[in-house]
Amino acid sequence: MSSEAETLPRGGALPVSDYLSQLIAVIRAEDTHGSWEGKPDAEILADFIVTREERREIPIICDPDPDLLWRVERFYDAVALLLERRTGAQAAQMSKITHEGFGRIVLISGRLVVLSRHVRDIHRFGFETFAKLADTGEAMTRDAAEMIARFPETARA
Repeated sequence: MSSEAETLPRGGALPVSDYLSQLIAVIRAEDTHGSWEGKPDAEILADFIVTREERREIPIICDPDPDLLWRVERFYDAVALLLERRTGAQAAQMSKITHEGFGRIVLISGRLVVLSRHVRDIHRFGFETFAKLADTGEAMTRDAAEMIARFPETARA
């Protein structure tokens, strides 16, 4: 069992997930120079993994790293695209995050806000495992899809 644990990527086994597939596609789509072409999916998603120990080491007061902000935007872009695939309603994310790491992220479809999240300590954004990353993305997509189902005319306006 220890040899199996040693061969698993950081973050554990990569589960089969529509959300993770969409997130990987979003990230790979931005690889204009082909530098990620041969990399495995677990390596592409490795920066989304932040252990409790790593989270404790991140200072409470610091400016969010531009790479981190890029990852947050890709996370919500993947939710929006998966939502569009599942419902047919176009969605887009908008975020406003201060230099202190506080802010708000919304997903909008038509004239409807389908998802709204307040964020704080964004510089500590990450998930302990790939499974938690997948579960969170799937849950957000499901919540947004339920909102579109409740107000379909507004989402398609």
